[in-house]
Amino acid sequence: MQESEQGDLRMTPQAMRRLAARAAEILVDRINGLQEAKTWDGEFRDGLEEQLGGSPPEGARPAEEVLEQAAREVLPFAARLDHPRFFGFVPSSPTWPGVLADFLSAGFNINSCTWLVSSGTSQLELVVVDWMRGWIGYPETAGGLLTSGGSAASVEALVAAREAAGHPDLPAVYMSDQSHSALKRAAVIAGVRRENIRLVRSGDDFRMDMAELSRLVAEDRAKGLRPLAVCANAGSASTGSIDPLGAMADFCEREGVWLHVDAAYGGFVLVTDDGKELLDGIERADSVGMDAHKWFFQPYEAGALMVKNVQHLEKAFAIGHDVLQDTVWGANHPNFADRGQQLSRTARALKIWMSVQTFGMVSFRAAVQNGLDLAHRAKEYVESCPVLELMAPVSLGVVCFRVNPAAGGRDEETLEEINRKVLVRVFWDELAFFSSTSLKGAFSLRICILNHTTTWEDVRKTLDAVVRLGQDVLAEE
Repeated sequence: MQESEQGDLRMTPQAMRRLAARAAEILVDRINGLQEAKTWDGEFRDGLEEQLGGSPPEGARPAEEVLEQAAREVLPFAARLDHPRFFGFVPSSPTWPGVLADFLSAGFNINSCTWLVSSGTSQLELVVVDWMRGWIGYPETAGGLLTSGGSAASVEALVAAREAAGHPDLPAVYMSDQSHSALKRAAVIAGVRRENIRLVRSGDDFRMDMAELSRLVAEDRAKGLRPLAVCANAGSASTGSIDPLGAMADFCEREGVWLHVDAAYGGFVLVTDDGKELLDGIERADSVGMDAHKWFFQPYEAGALMVKNVQHLEKAFAIGHDVLQDTVWGANHPNFADRGQQLSRTARALKIWMSVQTFGMVSFRAAVQNGLDLAHRAKEYVESCPVLELMAPVSLGVVCFRVNPAAGGRDEETLEEINRKVLVRVFWDELAFFSSTSLKGAFSLRICILNHTTTWEDVRKTLDAVVRLGQDVLAEE
């Protein structure tokens, strides 16, 4: 076979440097231009198919041309989750060292699966996991691993709970009616029948009703079901509500049931004094899920699962294989592939470690506290504005509100129509983005303030826009 037919996928060092420099230039320009950019840009599939569809090319194209096309025609059509006025869903605003860490990890072609294959990043994962252990307040027996996100962490937590319970035949799992859909999916994957996933009623404060939980568990035991796990919210997606963690821990200890805390976005508030108070009791949970790609300012993917007794993870997931027999390298060299479902794993700890080493925890605490403080100021704005109504207690950076003038006398159907119109106009016309939710059937606008670059001016301008648009819609009635 001639050399030209073998396929050479290498580039010269000069070409590599030139391409990497241009990529960095594109990214730096994008990040520094976010303040003036739109928060969202999208395109219909027909338009993207015309630009990007078709069969793969047989011949080569100039690498610079491909890079420029990706930067111009692919990547901009997305939500700018790191925009200082992006308040939708649960936003992410990564640090630059975190971005570079992913670049380096890819360039070093790291597979952080076992100690033998990557001891350096395995050690960093031990370090970062221990940081999280300390923030939660877990004992020395605790441990965990970094995951793709809260969905994977929830699955692994419930699998560990199932194994710790002896793999019961008729398991039941309990969660608030405010819980994320990822928890329901995780329960199904862990082997819980859909009809045995119990949604526990929440109160007016959107926290789990403990009397209802107790009743459901007692009923299920009488039916022959085995209560496997109770899932608590430490920052529900809709309202940021925090379930009564201490009371839930008391209940689970009495009942012999695993307590898992979904702290996907709220967990990193623990690095602040206010956060420790808000999440008091989380240290009593059997497992905790946290996402560093949310309120710890890392690029996707950077989730984590922490377990009070790390042996529960290793008993559930450590399975030998002949081709991996050489990776057993001493008792003090853990393989993270033995703690979760992934064998091939990116070096997620590197970006967290590089970011913290670069900026220090003083800066991270201040950045998290900024979100808490801005949410409180937004609450005060809403409560003082005669056009707006607060819809839920403000918690962990989330503010739920709607256009509803005092003494307006409008019914829920009319209010939903008004607020949907406001949301659509913001969505298309404003330099801000937020989303909506349903709070016990009531349509609500919702802003989630987590970005470390967001200022009060960004929040105020967004709320001002809601008031202005709300008044326009009301005038059209």
